[in-house]
Amino acid sequence: MSATSSVPEGTIWEELKASTANFGAYLSHLGDPTIRLGVTGLSRAGKTVFITGMVHALIAGGRLPGFRAMGEGRISAARLVQHPDDTLPRFAYEEHLATLTAPNRDWPASTRQISALSLELDFQSRKRHFAGLLGPAGLLGGGLSKLTLDIVDYPGEWLLDLPLLSKSYAEFSAETLAKAGIGKRQAPFSAYLAALSIFDPLAEAQEPEVKRLAELFTAALRACRADGRELSALAPGRFLMPGDLEGAPALTFAPLRLTEAPAPPGSYAALMERRYEAYKTKIVRPFFAGHFSRIDRQIVLVDVLGALNGGPEALKDLEDALTDVLAAFRVGENSLLASIFSPRVTRVLFAATKADHVHHVNHDRLEAILRLLVRRAHHRAEAAGAPSESLALAAIRATREVTAREKGVELPCVAGIPIAGETLGGKVYDGESEAAIFPGDLPEDPASIFKGETIPLQFLRFRPPSPAARKNEGDKGGSGFPQIRLARALDFLLGDALQ
Repeated sequence: MSATSSVPEGTIWEELKASTANFGAYLSHLGDPTIRLGVTGLSRAGKTVFITGMVHALIAGGRLPGFRAMGEGRISAARLVQHPDDTLPRFAYEEHLATLTAPNRDWPASTRQISALSLELDFQSRKRHFAGLLGPAGLLGGGLSKLTLDIVDYPGEWLLDLPLLSKSYAEFSAETLAKAGIGKRQAPFSAYLAALSIFDPLAEAQEPEVKRLAELFTAALRACRADGRELSALAPGRFLMPGDLEGAPALTFAPLRLTEAPAPPGSYAALMERRYEAYKTKIVRPFFAGHFSRIDRQIVLVDVLGALNGGPEALKDLEDALTDVLAAFRVGENSLLASIFSPRVTRVLFAATKADHVHHVNHDRLEAILRLLVRRAHHRAEAAGAPSESLALAAIRATREVTAREKGVELPCVAGIPIAGETLGGKVYDGESEAAIFPGDLPEDPASIFKGETIPLQFLRFRPPSPAARKNEGDKGGSGFPQIRLARALDFLLGDALQ
């Protein structure tokens, strides 16, 4: 008489197969990469739009043939997951996406503080350690690996504070006030300079007067960044993007006209100096030592078109800002960061945003201008370490290309729906009708931008792409966002981790 088992037929084999598959999955995910990607930008370069467009393209499986892992069909899925750092606010991806795709679609508001978002990408690696065993037909699983992408979004203005660590309050004051009286800074700083002209820095400090000076100084910095001026090298950075420190004493100081006379205790000069040092110690250093030190890859978004439109002074100011930014990625014995932490950024991408504002014949020229700006700043900063690349992109494309004829000449134009209230040539746009404009041509020789001549350019702010423009831009014909060269950016930043 044969023995019978109480276990249903096939169960042991099924459990064995399941256990083997689980073990295989465990083995295949050993050493799965994690990339902490820093995203920052200068002078309203479009960080929020870039992150939203990038994340949506990964999740929706957008048309990104230049992103090799996706173009080859090796990324099978992407999804949002919990970010490992519970102390950071979450990047409001869903809210920003809803704003971009609502019936009254609009651009999301800029983020004003540090935030984070995490994704997981399931992908098939080319470098299987156990080829055949872990492959699609293998016993131990499907050969899928996982990449965790931790995105950290922070204002680029905060990077501009790094040089302050080596400057005394007297040096900061002298340099800031020297710039304040000339060029495009002169008008915004007029009220502040007028207040200083009747101000005694050695008098006993009164908090209401300190607050008034700090507010005038902050207003001047923000006006320098506004439309028409497009200046970039504006420190202290937290005065422009205070985050959760709005109104804190460490942000309530301003540069003064100092003399050789020592500042008495309790004077305006003594109080301002103490708060300046507190700003460096309590705000600047912790940012670089904490969040910045853990970033693996970095993208720096730059509004090159805005600087070109602002003229030679705005371009020079952008170069100064890029020099300060590059110093943040510099390594070596003499680096300011060496006393705080050892940078681990392995790749830095500089991206000229808003490439959709010009015709594709100008995309390579825009890229060449940014590359030259970065090269010049790189030389000035004596930077070394993380390899960098430059490109022009639009993570969400708001225009299409058309050709117009004027006086028998064909002009490469862009067409889109201008935001309500935009004006050009005396015409005010209603936010509903499409318009085609010729934005101008960028110079073929990027070095010509430094000759001191203003390049004749004209731009409009366009609404986000319509549902019709988004159709068939996603995976399997689904809805997505049209984009320009986003694939190249992703391939540079993530491609090696997906091999």
